[in-house]
Amino acid sequence: MSATDFLKSLGLALLAVAASASAAPGMDALPQPLNNTPVDMEAIARGYSKIEMEKAAQGLNSAPALLVFVSLDMPQATLEHLLDQVDRARGRILIRGLKNGSLRETASLIQKIIGVRKSAFQIDPHAFGRYAITRVPTFVLVRSSTAPCAENLCAAPNDAVRVAGDVSLEYALEHIARASADFRAEADRFIARLKNLEQPK
Repeated sequence: MSATDFLKSLGLALLAVAASASAAPGMDALPQPLNNTPVDMEAIARGYSKIEMEKAAQGLNSAPALLVFVSLDMPQATLEHLLDQVDRARGRILIRGLKNGSLRETASLIQKIIGVRKSAFQIDPHAFGRYAITRVPTFVLVRSSTAPCAENLCAAPNDAVRVAGDVSLEYALEHIARASADFRAEADRFIARLKNLEQPK
């Protein structure tokens, strides 16, 4: 065999090997993960929630906020009623954490409560400490702000007022308007939204 014929044969052999390899790659030859530890979706969700809640808390600096602290252990009818009111007033509903430590159970229960509403529950254990929430529901009206406090965020002094008890959002806001002159304007603004009296901007 001449050198030319040998090179041609070698070239054809290499092409055949390349074609075979591309047509049927060996799965065992693919890179494998360093370990087979399953992904902890709940840990990821908790971390994501913490970041999102800190961003939300920082957003309180720009405008008054209405926060309603609840528990998923409350009767579903009560939660649905509060959710409707909070949506109209443009407030936020917060829970301390996951139901029984399970993301799936929490998501399933929240979806059942929300139904077709375009609403969301926020998981923010730090907020429960920030506003010293010891019972639910508790309604907190925040005038403006948050300030850095270690790795958490703290409410500025005299910048929030709260009402706790099994009452409607409207009752809680009206109580704040009557009892706290400093927060009357903010409370009235949320009451107007709740009653659909606020003029569109």
